[in-house]
Amino acid sequence: MALTAPEQDTLRQLDEAIALLLVYQGVLEQPVLRCFQVLLRSLRHPAHPLDPLEAYGQWFRALATQSTQDSNPWPEAVLQATLMDTNPFTQAVQHRPLTELSPGLHQAAQQDLKTLQQLYELPPQTLSHWLQQVTGRAVQASPNDPAFCSARPGSSPSPQSEPPSDWRDLEFFVDHYRRQGTGLFGRYRALSWVEGKLSGIPHPDPVQLDQLVGYEHPKQLLLQNTARLLRHQPALNVLLYGSRGAGKSSLVKALPNAYGDDGLRLIEVSQAQLIDLPKILELLRPVPQKFIVFVDDLSFEEDNPAFKTLKVMLEGSVVARPPNVVIYATSNRRHLVREFQGDRPQLQNTGEIHPWDTVQEKLSFSDRFGLTLTFEPATQDTFLTIVRHLAQQENLPLAPEALEFQARRWATRHNGQSGRTARQFVDWLKGET
Repeated sequence: MALTAPEQDTLRQLDEAIALLLVYQGVLEQPVLRCFQVLLRSLRHPAHPLDPLEAYGQWFRALATQSTQDSNPWPEAVLQATLMDTNPFTQAVQHRPLTELSPGLHQAAQQDLKTLQQLYELPPQTLSHWLQQVTGRAVQASPNDPAFCSARPGSSPSPQSEPPSDWRDLEFFVDHYRRQGTGLFGRYRALSWVEGKLSGIPHPDPVQLDQLVGYEHPKQLLLQNTARLLRHQPALNVLLYGSRGAGKSSLVKALPNAYGDDGLRLIEVSQAQLIDLPKILELLRPVPQKFIVFVDDLSFEEDNPAFKTLKVMLEGSVVARPPNVVIYATSNRRHLVREFQGDRPQLQNTGEIHPWDTVQEKLSFSDRFGLTLTFEPATQDTFLTIVRHLAQQENLPLAPEALEFQARRWATRHNGQSGRTARQFVDWLKGET
């Protein structure tokens, strides 16, 4: 068996079109697209009779590895590669209108997107058919089999509408690039700073805002401040201060889950990495998306170099904070710099002329955050409100009186009354029902 002349011509045209990608060559760095290109060439010019079979298997595996629950994994893979690619066109349109792009770049993008649309619309069954024509072997597995897709959720923000019937109509892609970004910022809503560079978090905490109750006033203030950031209005750095288990960290982590489609991204930075803060800010400054630099459980020793770095940034000197970035920090301490008895000025104090100024500088460090939100220890009413809310969300079949009795007993025997304890209690109940 062999390919017909029209089939050979289609293969040749596809292969040449992929080779002629001018600005979207980066899509070929994605394993699925790279394996697809290898498969096309092995179908056209196999060096060994088994090469096409091996190439098909590698393409199938790459697709299975990347696939989520989408019922059409191949077109989804092509679309995601197109939406995530960082290239001169996708970077330019995030900052300038299409009319200001050079005609050459505009036309190159249209040509590439036409090619990518051809791949998007290519039925996987066509590849299976070509493989059988070339090798005489029927392929049993197809990417469109119902059991093909894995059960793991995807981490990439999805487009809010279907792509246009003609991908050369650039507005769909331009809108996505401006809202969601490209590269790491397009693929992940939550990232972390690891060894001097950004790294995506594939499976961030899935907590949602509607799961967090009991602290409505600080929650609303934080949401209002975040909304100002998203609306290009001045937003404040925020310190979330309060008792352990109150949900401070969960509240911050829920923000990109709620506003990721609006371009909000979370950058987790450990306290030790705050010395890299100027570098992080300069990296985020030219990007159109909005960022929360999140520091969890913040407190300092006096001689910690990260203390001075953060202090300088909060005061607005040396490195100005970009308007698309805010710092949200949580702490169990109202005064972020630990104070010791020995820090108190003594009569025999030698050396410093104004020792009390040093003490006040330490104690007032938290005041340099524009907004401080206080999370008081949960009262019994607050604790039970959280328990009832979580139990209702989980549809737990338990009478209110029995639920509250067990919740109070759980809090007494375990970690006290807090949002975290309420979550742990409800999770335990889920396992019992």
